[in-house]
Amino acid sequence: MQRLPILFPVLLCSLVFTFIACSAQTAPVNVDAEGIALKGYDPVAYFTMGRPVKGQKDLQFEWHGAKWLFSNAEHLALFRENPEKYAPQYGAYCAYAVSQGKTADIDPEAWAIVDGKLYLNLNKDVQKIWDQDRPGYIKKADRNWPELLKR
Repeated sequence: MQRLPILFPVLLCSLVFTFIACSAQTAPVNVDAEGIALKGYDPVAYFTMGRPVKGQKDLQFEWHGAKWLFSNAEHLALFRENPEKYAPQYGAYCAYAVSQGKTADIDPEAWAIVDGKLYLNLNKDVQKIWDQDRPGYIKKADRNWPELLKR
């Protein structure tokens, strides 16, 4: 009986991902209509401040065809020096969706740092599922990500 409550959100998420998955070629970075990554949040803040913080449009850096915003000049400098260290995994797409062979948008508030890497999820409900087996989902997503970029 314990598994039944878990089953419903998993099925619901599968249906959601089916409808929102990209059918065209996956862009390397999940951006909004203005080309801004991470919904305008500062990727470095997750590491240095331990929380999501909105960036400022006057503090931006273009990397991988996306505009990344920062809350202060120090964060901009840190990202510029080593973007791979701070950029979210899987191009700022939902880590759980990528583990399922799909892409989905993210909620900047649904995040985790695992082994020094930033992972994001569609929302906090999906994050609860992802949290149940982070290592397993990361392993699957790592395998799926190169193929998703080819689609």
